Amino acid sequence: MVSCGAFQSFFFEYDTPRIVLIRSRKVGLVNRAVQLAILAYVIGWVFLWEKGYQETDSVVSSVTTKVKGVALTNTSTLGARIWDVADYVIPPQEKNTVFVMTNAILTVNQSQGHCPELPDEKTECPKSSCISGYVSSHSSGIQTGKCVPYNDSINTCEVFAWCPVEDDYHIPRPALLQEAENFTLLVKNNIWYPKFNFSKRNILPTISATYLKNCTYDSHTDPFCPIFRLGKIVEAAGQNFQEMAVEGGVMALQINWDCNLDRAANHCVPKYSFRRLDSKDSGHTVSPGYNFRFAKYYKDSHGKELRTLIKAYGIRFDVIVFGKAGKFDVIPTMINIGSGLALFGVATVLCDIVVLYCMKKKYYYREKKYKYVEDYELVSISESRVKAKLLPSLTVAIF
Repeated sequence: MVSCGAFQSFFFEYDTPRIVLIRSRKVGLVNRAVQLAILAYVIGWVFLWEKGYQETDSVVSSVTTKVKGVALTNTSTLGARIWDVADYVIPPQEKNTVFVMTNAILTVNQSQGHCPELPDEKTECPKSSCISGYVSSHSSGIQTGKCVPYNDSINTCEVFAWCPVEDDYHIPRPALLQEAENFTLLVKNNIWYPKFNFSKRNILPTISATYLKNCTYDSHTDPFCPIFRLGKIVEAAGQNFQEMAVEGGVMALQINWDCNLDRAANHCVPKYSFRRLDSKDSGHTVSPGYNFRFAKYYKDSHGKELRTLIKAYGIRFDVIVFGKAGKFDVIPTMINIGSGLALFGVATVLCDIVVLYCMKKKYYYREKKYKYVEDYELVSISESRVKAKLLPSLTVAIF
């Protein structure tokens, strides 16, 4: 019988918390203000701005690049020379990156042999001793231990190296390839949102072959043209191309694919932006810019191996693709609605704090809100003790 009563009590009874209606302008205004703030947050920020009703996915991307342009130089070392893509794009293909050489120090007809090292505080002799077999991290070769004339006034340690050794103390100014400013960069970008099986490329369907051959990107007139003039990229980042071309640098070409897939596919378009990534802080002038060395090897008529050493300065263009796509889905919608409704409980908590701790009638409101009940077991014990005391007297009265 006890278990049956407990069963009925559990399944066929309902209890609810007490609701106290407080007629107070102050508390009412606090309550409505908090509720309005929560409602504005849920509707304005969560649903309209962050699109909380959508399922989202991150972009998967691939990038290929192609540079075009020809430059003419005339130097005492090389004479008149034409530079094309095969000369200044090194290496020909990289992942999401292209390097364009804008300046160079060329040391031609080097061969392995013995020659004087470049003069500095560690190689000039007899100020410093020449040690046979000595190699430092900045050496051009291995010292032979001899002190030989570098020119009419300076002697340096002799080295076994590619001779003559490279002299990179003086960087050409202005840059060797000043015309690189007019080179163009074609960027082909394919993107895919796997969750929605949506794919697109930055060469939009509306772009014709004729337009593509003649257009150059401009943020106002041609915002979807995928061909960029190098000078314009650097200028859009707030830099001077001719200054940057001397010692090189690193530029970012950013492509943003933020797409609302609840709209038509033609609304999903790329947005381009540019910025310089390497530091140009005048207070940090150690190892500025971007450069590296490479060599071109060949043999003379006698079969002797020679090379032309090139220290290449240039601008590396990193194509950075990012984006997020969203599409309506019931699950995130319901989750955000539930979270918003749960936030309305904050209004009750704040109003309770105001009523129970901050108002003049806080003790009165506390009595109305809470009903104090003694523990049932303690009450039962007290009643049983009272009955035990009264029972003998009642018995006497009866008899």
